[in-house]
Amino acid sequence: MADEVILLDYWASPFGMRVRIALAEKGIKHEYKEEDLRNKSPLLLQMNPVHKKIPVLIHNGKSICESLIAVQYIDEVWNEKSPLLPSDPYQRSQARFWADYVDKKIYEVGKNLWTKKGEEQEAAKKEFVEAHKLLEQELGDKTYFGGDKIGFVDVALIPFYTWFKGYETFGNINVEKECPKFIAWAKRCMQVESISKSVPDQDKVYGFMVEIRKRFGLE
Repeated sequence: MADEVILLDYWASPFGMRVRIALAEKGIKHEYKEEDLRNKSPLLLQMNPVHKKIPVLIHNGKSICESLIAVQYIDEVWNEKSPLLPSDPYQRSQARFWADYVDKKIYEVGKNLWTKKGEEQEAAKKEFVEAHKLLEQELGDKTYFGGDKIGFVDVALIPFYTWFKGYETFGNINVEKECPKFIAWAKRCMQVESISKSVPDQDKVYGFMVEIRKRFGLE
């Protein structure tokens, strides 16, 4: 029986982008279903009844929720091509640690850059730069966090780069000036086909951020 793979997603979601990249990197054929987050489909509510959020990976009728869990699942099930997690248990634990760091730190601090003002925004700018400098240290002299090829941390982190035009514009920050090594890594990632064809253009995401700011009276 052929695998039936469906992805419930929303185009601008950095979390959904992770799953898209993993599927593309592994060459897995799948059906992409765009969700209306203000009018969620019965399928989404059925497949993720706990959080009712995208992305949801559906494999032969069974749902896998939460983006990092879905990426790990993809890596384990389709393990004959392009491994994302290292085979060594210690290295695997470290990759999971940094992916978790991205989840807990980069998303929240990035959101504060473009949704807050005044002192809160200034604090977010400082925290954002510090977080990316720390990631630069972890990257070291490697081409990617995964080494010579993209790995789990690269897949977890690169989607947020699509939001950088908004982060920089609304947060009045120049990430390349502060963290040149990080931006060089991001540009290398964008040359990888599985990434470039799976993520939207920064300008499109920026337009989406402008609309959200208008909707919530931040403009």
